Amino acid sequence: MQRRTFLKSSTAATAALITGGMAHASASPASAPARGQHQFKLKYAPHFGMFRHSAGEDLLDQIQFMADVGFTAMEDNGMMGRDVAMQEKIGKKLANLNMTMGVFVVEKGGNMANTFAAGKQEYTDIFLDGCRKAVDVAKRVNAKWMTVVPGAFQRNLPIGIQDGNVIDTLRRGAEILEPHGLVMVLEPLSDSPDLYLRTSDQAYMICKAVDSPSCKILYDIYHMQKNEGNLITNMQFTWDEIAYVQVGDNPGRNEPTTGEINYNNVFKHIHEKGYTGIIGMEHGNSRTGKEGEAAVIEAYARVDQF
Repeated sequence: MQRRTFLKSSTAATAALITGGMAHASASPASAPARGQHQFKLKYAPHFGMFRHSAGEDLLDQIQFMADVGFTAMEDNGMMGRDVAMQEKIGKKLANLNMTMGVFVVEKGGNMANTFAAGKQEYTDIFLDGCRKAVDVAKRVNAKWMTVVPGAFQRNLPIGIQDGNVIDTLRRGAEILEPHGLVMVLEPLSDSPDLYLRTSDQAYMICKAVDSPSCKILYDIYHMQKNEGNLITNMQFTWDEIAYVQVGDNPGRNEPTTGEINYNNVFKHIHEKGYTGIIGMEHGNSRTGKEGEAAVIEAYARVDQF
């Protein structure tokens, strides 16, 4: 009964925020820390567009809405593609709200066209140039982590040679990031069987070989559920190399509670491990409009009750 009472009152509060949240946002002092309706145990991080029906299209208003809900972090895969002036505005807004900037993707770093596994200098140069540019972007938005995907398999090479090529390229990138205290996080993906990096143990091996504080794992629970399952055990195996976590339920890649993953248990495990990093909300909304956005907020309120 207590759980059901909480959900009912929480739903009403969320609805009130979505209908009147922006008026509250405009009245908030620019320097006030983020204080929201929900006091989450973990640092869940929405992305731009997730609450655009409730907050409007303006990116700074969307950040304010996230803070008003209670989110203390955000992430933006496309940050490197935004103009410098907007990056600086985003960084200032996050600082004023005491919010943490999560990952952005290193531009052109290891896509399917320039895979690290090939061991080609021109591909490595593209990645290293992306790392140098990422340092400047990170400074503007007060970021620490950036997503790197090594790209596709190089099918005409033995797997050990591909591993060596990937490790060498990542070591070069780490040399650029280390002096700035920045961390590239390697993300195993499930989008295509042609992608080189697909499992947590593989990412663990690579991080151990690179041997740098600037090369760690991004454990995306959605992708790992699809590729390997056994989530809590595999997180335990690779924990000392995990620096960032992202989520999405499966099937559908929408908010927790819409699929098969027991996020209450998974988040409880992460919390009990003492994790104070970001939980990136890299998923879609299962329903459209403001109603769907309210459902996302409620889903996190529910799975945070562990």
